Parts: sequence; structure tokens; C-alpha cells
Amino acid sequence: MTSLLRSFRRLFPTGENYVTEAGLNHLRNYKYRSVDKSFLTKYVLRHYWNWAVTLFPTWIAPNLITLIGLSFEIFDVLLVLLFVPDLFGPGPAWMYYCFGAGIWLYSTFDNVDGKQARRTNTSSPLGELFDHGCDALNCSIAGVVEAASFAMGDTWTTLGLFLCITWTFYISTWEEYHTGVLYLGYVNGPTEFIVFACIACILSGYYGPQIWHVNAQEYIPVIGHWFPESWELISAMVLIVIILTFTVQFGTSLANVYSACKEKNKSFLATLPHLVPYFALIWASYIWADNSYWVIGNTHMILYIFVVGFAFGRMVSKMILAHLMGMAFPAYTVQMLPVFLGAFFSKFGMFSPTTELVFMWCSLVFVVVAYFQWAIIVIDRFCEHLNIKCLTIPDIRKANPKEKGAKDS
Repeated sequence: MTSLLRSFRRLFPTGENYVTEAGLNHLRNYKYRSVDKSFLTKYVLRHYWNWAVTLFPTWIAPNLITLIGLSFEIFDVLLVLLFVPDLFGPGPAWMYYCFGAGIWLYSTFDNVDGKQARRTNTSSPLGELFDHGCDALNCSIAGVVEAASFAMGDTWTTLGLFLCITWTFYISTWEEYHTGVLYLGYVNGPTEFIVFACIACILSGYYGPQIWHVNAQEYIPVIGHWFPESWELISAMVLIVIILTFTVQFGTSLANVYSACKEKNKSFLATLPHLVPYFALIWASYIWADNSYWVIGNTHMILYIFVVGFAFGRMVSKMILAHLMGMAFPAYTVQMLPVFLGAFFSKFGMFSPTTELVFMWCSLVFVVVAYFQWAIIVIDRFCEHLNIKCLTIPDIRKANPKEKGAKDS
């Protein structure tokens, strides 16, 4: 495996610039810091995760656990493509139960991997990069699965859900980059939203996804009359979440970054331009979708989401890498280019239905290949510098696991 990675690196000599020697040296002093204020985590899920990690043999590498967890969500996407490619359906009841199980297992494995790392004495900066990198890709994967669970279809509501997921992840990563701490509030996406998504999948399986398409005014207490009469429950729910993420969560992140900048005697205003790449990507994706032949009301919403989602995944993963290595904030990535080109060509009528569809497929190939080319090179540089393996545990470390570390949280 190691020799294969080295051979791959030689195919892309310019890829060595992804990671600097100064950045690699910075890894030796890096320490992961996080705060999770969720009561659900503190009183319920933490004990479940502490039990779950004991089910894994100590020879299983933490990153392998992360990867297996992501595979459950990928399996769910395959079910979507087979049974509800229009994201509307309805599909068979068991499919929605599989969606809920996949989301829950992904969350479980995602929270167990760090405990396994401490349990086996294999904690490293690569673990955070690998974990959060998978989370970044899962933003688009989970968005597709959840859109199918709610039978959102090829609509603006689906893109609104995608906006919620990506914005939440981006602002959390932006906050961690500037504060050095991953902060999860009393109500957060990786905990409460995951639990809600699992419950929603079960309800969709039992009652059918049409339960989310009742009139919003009738089923939302107190504030239901704020919505137009034609609005469905799911559209109102997505709008409420958008408002909360752009006010409560963003406000909390701003306050935390401001406090960190004040403590470090740095300029808070200098951190705000780092939000521009996200808004630029989302604005371009909106223009493309609004003028596309194939996105809204048509059959290629999933293709579009993965093109934008992989561009987003690379953008956020580079931010995580910069945080780990003490590097300057990465403003843009080449994977954003197809989204900007798609927006430009569609806005000015330069696409025909056929040429746009070909462009979308070519863009998907480009962003996927570019992402994994970058990821493989970065992972190999980390492994080489830290003298570790990505998906296996060396015998010397397996011989002396730190069992009590599994109880840390």
C-alpha cells in the first residue's frame, strides 16, 4: 500500500506543494481540542459510544472505522439511485429504514473512531483530517439521502437543505480554524440533527414520505400562519432551519472567533473575508441551478449536488489541512471552477440541453478525480512524516493499547 501511494505521488510531482515542510513540522506540536455542550451527548450518547467502541477489536485502525462508517451512507445513495432517483418516490418502506440505519451507523462510527485512536494509542493529526474530510464529503451524500427521505424531489427545497448542511459545516470549520477549538453547541448538527434525521427516516418508512407534504399552516404550532397557504410542512421546516443556522449558529461562531482574536491580539475583521469563498460557491451554484435545463424540476439534481458537493468538500478539507499545519487560509480551490463555469454558461445562454448535460458529467469526473488526487497525496505525506499507516495499525502499537483512553470524551 505504501509503495503504491509513493508511485501515485510520482505521477503528480506538483502535488508535493499541497503540503509544506514547515507545515509538516507543525504537526508535531498540534493537539486536537473540542467542546461539546450537547445534553444529549453528555447524558446519553457518550455512554453509548463508550460501549460501542468496545465492540471493535484493537487491531482495527480508527481511520478504517471512519471509512466503513462512510460506506453505510454511500450504500444509502445507491438505494436512492436505484429506487428514487427523482428524490421523490415513494420507495419501499424498508428503504427508508435503511436510510435511518445508515445515518445512525455513520454517526456512531464517526464518533467511535477518535475513541478507538486513544484506545489503541494511534491518535494523530491525520485522524482529524481523515475524519473531517469524510464529514465534508458526507455533506452532499447525506443531503441526497435526506432529500429522498423527505421526498423533496428536484426542488429548491432540496437545495435549501443542502445549503443548511454545507453552511453549518463550513462555519464550524471556519470557527475551528481561527479559534483552534471544534465547538459544538447545546443543539448541533452532528448530534441532534442526526437523531432527528434518523427518526424522520423511520417515520417516512412507517407512514410514507407524504407525511412531510401536509399544509404547513395546519401542522406547525404558533408560527404556522407565517407561511403562505400553499407551503408544505417540509418547505417550512427547511426555511426555519436555514434561519436558525444563519442567526443562532453563525452568531455563536462569530462571538467565539471574536473572543479568540481578542485573546490572541489579532484582527477579527481579517477573519471575515474567509467567509467569501463559501458565499461565492453558493451564489454560483444558485445561478447555475436557476438557469439550468437539468436541475430544478428535472432529473439530474443528484448529479448537480455531487458536482457542487465535491467542490465544497475540497474547499473545506483544505481549510482543515491549513488549520492542522498552521498554514495561511486557503481562499479558493480549482474544483470550484466547474461551478463558476456552469453558472456563467447557463446564465448567458451558452448551453444547450445536451451540452449542459455533458458538461455536468465531465465536471463530476473532474471534481472527483481532483479531490482524490489531492487527498491521496496529502495522506501519504502525513503518513511518511509521522511514520504511521492510514488504514492499519503497526504491530508495535497493537501490542500496547491504552484501553482506558476509550472512556475519554
